[in-house]
Amino acid sequence: MKTRFAPDRGLSSRMLITSFLLGLLYVGFVALLIALTKSAVLAVVIAGGALFVQYWFSDRIALYAMHGRIVTPEEAPELHGTIDRLCALADMPKPRVAIADVDLPNAFATGRNPKNAVVCVTTGIMRRLDQDELEGVLSHELSHVAHRDVAVMTIASFLGVLAGLITRFGLYGGLGRNRDQNTAVIVLTVIAVSIAVYAISFLLTRALSRYRELAADRAGAMLTGRPSALASALTKISGDIARIPSRDLRQAEPFNAFFFAPAISGKAGASLSSLFSTHPSLEKRLDRLGVLSRQLGEQA
Repeated sequence: MKTRFAPDRGLSSRMLITSFLLGLLYVGFVALLIALTKSAVLAVVIAGGALFVQYWFSDRIALYAMHGRIVTPEEAPELHGTIDRLCALADMPKPRVAIADVDLPNAFATGRNPKNAVVCVTTGIMRRLDQDELEGVLSHELSHVAHRDVAVMTIASFLGVLAGLITRFGLYGGLGRNRDQNTAVIVLTVIAVSIAVYAISFLLTRALSRYRELAADRAGAMLTGRPSALASALTKISGDIARIPSRDLRQAEPFNAFFFAPAISGKAGASLSSLFSTHPSLEKRLDRLGVLSRQLGEQA
């Protein structure tokens, strides 16, 4: 699907490489499960079932977890109007529109493809941003849909979810019930491999997530022609998130990779924190938008 969002070859190549590496990891993981469990059917059912649910129901899961609901143009005319204008400007299908009734100022896009996508904003972000700032955030989220990195992130995160589930089942199920030495060795091996797979997929998806946020900032700002509005929204949201109760932030943290701004972020200068973060630092995003603003000003 071609849109008027600025293409990003760097993002496309990173999505391809990440998908390829995770695909190899996935095949190797399933093959090892088959070898260790001696049951191809069980391994395929576990892996296939988890992938099916993750891929086909990712939008419903995300909305349910964030207490979001689909809204009609009659229920949210201004929000729908803004998305209508941006989709017309970008020449892309309009996604479903949802609102999450939470104070956390944020937005996210989810869905397996542009025709089955959802863009959700919280009531907290709608209260805090002016029209230009909200338009910048929505353009950022729509670029995720147009570039298809939402679908790639959904699939990419699947392997980590699967490895995490198997680790939990092994720790709380297999080890507790099986006292046979051979069975215990198999369970421990599966757990060890699952932890390794989780760690590798975690780092790969985090690296892709950080780059895709920069790509969405650039594409969204170029579509609207107002990088300063997006920078203002980022500054305002990041400042207000710090005032949200820690309990609410911890509940939202699992969805950081899909948020416009992370619910909980590490310190900008910490290399280890940066390696594990889902988003680039606020300073880096603002610097990139500042450069883009000057470039657009020079072309004007």
